[in-house]
Amino acid sequence: MIDPRAIIDPTAEIGSNVSVGPWTVVGPDVVIGDDCEIGPHVILKGPTTLGKRNRIYQFATVGDDPPALAYKGEPTTLTIGDDNTIREGVTIHRGLATDRGQTIIGNHNLMMAYVHVGHDCVLGDRIVMSNNASVAGHVSVGDEAWLSGYAGIPQYRQIGAFSFIGAMALVTKDVPAYVSVDGNPARAVGLNVERLRRLGLDDDVKEALRDAYYMVYRRGMTVTAALDALKESSRKCAEVALFVDSIVASENGITRERRGQRD
Repeated sequence: MIDPRAIIDPTAEIGSNVSVGPWTVVGPDVVIGDDCEIGPHVILKGPTTLGKRNRIYQFATVGDDPPALAYKGEPTTLTIGDDNTIREGVTIHRGLATDRGQTIIGNHNLMMAYVHVGHDCVLGDRIVMSNNASVAGHVSVGDEAWLSGYAGIPQYRQIGAFSFIGAMALVTKDVPAYVSVDGNPARAVGLNVERLRRLGLDDDVKEALRDAYYMVYRRGMTVTAALDALKESSRKCAEVALFVDSIVASENGITRERRGQRD
């Protein structure tokens, strides 16, 4: 299942039932888990560890050196979990020693064509990144976030779980969990109602999230005052707690609504 035209470093560790296409290069210190499918013309550089059942399409470059002036050739790492789909032309870089030294990607993620994941990023599970969506270095993306085509996330931003980033949006602030943003610069446009529907949340949970959103975005309160007012709701509702915690964790300030925006 390994094409004879592939170039595999003898130190690479290849699991069982792995396929590697022609003209793919697997470098030293690469570990490929069981049942992975590596297409043709793929570059895999290490130290990189792939879990099980990942599928990487042609012309993807996974685990290359971080393109940063601070990088001096240190053996930083990339760790990718299980069941990820990495489409054609995707680029994913290892970490930088001046940060955590590791890029981490979870499980069941879909990265469409020409997606970029920069050094020292941490991505959770079941994330969708549409064509040409890019996250720069040091970005964190929570579970089940959706980044639409050509969305751009600068360094050090935090994208909350279950959030939605619109097409061609430039996200200059952190995005709280469950929030949808759009535009350049990106502004909040409401809750990610489609994700709430697909999650099958009870009506009272969705109502609690709506109340929490309005408290932060529509009541004319400071963020600190709004979070203080949501303490009781956070204790009663895990989803509101996630929304609140994502705001508390923000180091760049959260994406706000456009001035004058109403229902």
